Amino acid sequence: MTNTNAKSWLPGFIALGITWGSSFLFIKWGLLSLTPLGVAFFRGFIGGLTLVIYCLATRTSLPKRLSAWGHLAVVALLLNFLPGYLFAVGETHVSSVMAGLLNATTPLMTVLVISFGFREQKVNGNQLLGVAVGFAGIVLVTGVFSGYQGSDWKGYVALLVATFSYGIAFPYSKRFVSKMSYSASSLAAAQVSCSALLLLPFTLLSHPLHSTWTLKSALGMLALGSVGTGFAYIWNFRNVRLAGSAIASTVTYITPVVATILGVLFLKEPFKISQILGGVLVLISAALVQQRLKLIREKEIENPEGYSI
Repeated sequence: MTNTNAKSWLPGFIALGITWGSSFLFIKWGLLSLTPLGVAFFRGFIGGLTLVIYCLATRTSLPKRLSAWGHLAVVALLLNFLPGYLFAVGETHVSSVMAGLLNATTPLMTVLVISFGFREQKVNGNQLLGVAVGFAGIVLVTGVFSGYQGSDWKGYVALLVATFSYGIAFPYSKRFVSKMSYSASSLAAAQVSCSALLLLPFTLLSHPLHSTWTLKSALGMLALGSVGTGFAYIWNFRNVRLAGSAIASTVTYITPVVATILGVLFLKEPFKISQILGGVLVLISAALVQQRLKLIREKEIENPEGYSI
């Protein structure tokens, strides 16, 4: 049962929006010393370690069934490994502001996958409108018709593939993970730890450091891993439990705003008015398609001990 009293969930909701919105800044800081693969690995390693310590402190056991670990490994690949690497790749070519704006296409990608891949529901008029508005926003944000500077297009492709990976992860997790009889923190700890294990061999075979560690890059990775990837899962679960999944999902609208503010203030990143307008269209698209995701969520019994992405 949810408690819609804003005093109970609003602080955690705002904290999560700021945390996820600042992740794009922390990725930029991490890239000062690390390769994109290094950023993805240390993010998963620190995040997994944080969640495992939390589970030990709260005496929460990790999943024991091998089948559970198999599904969690798939979710880790789609939700942590690929996006963690691709967002870092993207931010080597484009600004953190652009990364934050394109991250808001996740609901759009999710509804496309649910509609045409998992076929959970038929697409209605509002969802088709949301998809059209979303693609118009992507065109404005990426500047398709105004041409690209240098390797910008590589960054945009990496970011959109990352959000598409999120879009696959959401329905897969709902189908194979959400009904598991483990706590959210247990599943999150196992999932994020799996991502670090999947990344480990690639990291060992490469050179994750391209220069010496700096204080800024170390602090960025510590914050990105422990807070942005570790505690953020716990806060998101708490928000779903207190406010319900419909309200909790609207944190999507805060993260690009935070990413834009931090990118301009701390990184002095430029942006065009057309890109901001595109970001607004992406958010409108998210609002339209999230009505569809809400309908899918309402089909399920909301379980306070369940797992939520």
